[in-house]
Amino acid sequence: MGKYFPAFKAYDVRGKVPSELNPELAYNVARAFADELGPKTVCIGYDIRLSGPGLAEAFAKGLNDAGVDAVDLGMVGTEMVYFATAFYGYDGGVMITASHNPADYNGLKMVRSESRPVSGDTGLNEIEKRAYDQKWERSGTGSKVNKDVYEDFVKHLLNIVDPSAVKPLNLLLDVGNGAAGIALEKLLPHYKIEATRRNFQPDGTFPNGVPNPILEEARAGTMETLRAGSFDFGVAWDGDYDRCFFFDEHGEFIEGYYIVGLLAQAILQIDPKNTIVYDPRLTWNTLDIVQKLGGNAVICKSGHAFIKEKMRAVDAIYGGEMSAHHYFKSHWYCDSGLIPFLLVSRLVSHTGRSLGDLVGEMIQNYPCSGEINSQVSDVPAVLKAVEEHFSAGAKGIDKIDGLSVEFENWRFNLRGSNTEPLIRLNVETRGDHALMVEKRDELLEMIRR
Repeated sequence: MGKYFPAFKAYDVRGKVPSELNPELAYNVARAFADELGPKTVCIGYDIRLSGPGLAEAFAKGLNDAGVDAVDLGMVGTEMVYFATAFYGYDGGVMITASHNPADYNGLKMVRSESRPVSGDTGLNEIEKRAYDQKWERSGTGSKVNKDVYEDFVKHLLNIVDPSAVKPLNLLLDVGNGAAGIALEKLLPHYKIEATRRNFQPDGTFPNGVPNPILEEARAGTMETLRAGSFDFGVAWDGDYDRCFFFDEHGEFIEGYYIVGLLAQAILQIDPKNTIVYDPRLTWNTLDIVQKLGGNAVICKSGHAFIKEKMRAVDAIYGGEMSAHHYFKSHWYCDSGLIPFLLVSRLVSHTGRSLGDLVGEMIQNYPCSGEINSQVSDVPAVLKAVEEHFSAGAKGIDKIDGLSVEFENWRFNLRGSNTEPLIRLNVETRGDHALMVEKRDELLEMIRR
């Protein structure tokens, strides 16, 4: 990971522009992508970042010089590159985005045919080496065309959530000056949704801060607007809108863990006896919902490459991570930020219950700490010490993703970051908020000593 270029990460290429990522590197990565995967046609999209068009142009030129045809999708969301690659049968796609990083960053998120991910163990390391060596195997003169895929993409979403299943709703939608506003303006006329639009104008200078609603400061304005009005619920998106975040009718932020349960419920109530994939960080609420609705729950290590692979292997209809990534079989097992918005709208319509009421029951039944990061000097040593301390009396221990330890009425997951000297803690209990706080504090004292 990043052996030759610091911008190469485990799942994508991402770095500061122009010191770590620039048109020259984008060109070389495109040539390497062509040599490694042998595609004939590749689509390219970019989000609102100001460096996006220049990087897209350089990537297209690299493809063309390798004899590969390039399809320029223009400003889109990450899920639209996934859609276009699979729907039109292209041999690959690249989304130019740095997701939640600051404005002076950008990145390349690459997929092969059927929108299967290109990550460290599926070709990304080889692409990095080829980009470094610059010993090109393919050359030619490919073409470049522009393609507007919004109309087909909206039809795809309408097929997943029928507009007639969504009753009139009054919603606050905040796109944080990201790219989601363009797609929403084309999608909303098909639904009986009265939308109050917040920060809809795409702006790569991020005038209202980085669009990353997982940060408290980034969602404060959304919550304030919700509390000042009368809305059924609120939704906020990150810049490339592959993640969406929900707020109840009172303006309270809803932890991503409960959204996984909510989406499992939304899907299984309409289409029961399906398989749901979930990650090991927080689990009991998801398991409870899937079991009650007759579904089949399958655990998987967190991370988009692992989730997508597992979903294909077990033919899952939905996969959810508490980090606000949600994956759908109907979307070629890829993550989407717009499908969850439509599914929750349908669930609120179908049940006649408020979003706060729906998640309130889950929060009461399974209080959780949310993910808490701690900086430590030696992640493996901390994991070992915590395991030794808590293994006595535990009902179960697994290491699918970090360390998960389960007791009768509480459980926790502790895992190291792939990229930083951080350890991440999640704690949940069976209906006992005080116990959750007690165990959270006990673990943090041990981790941070």
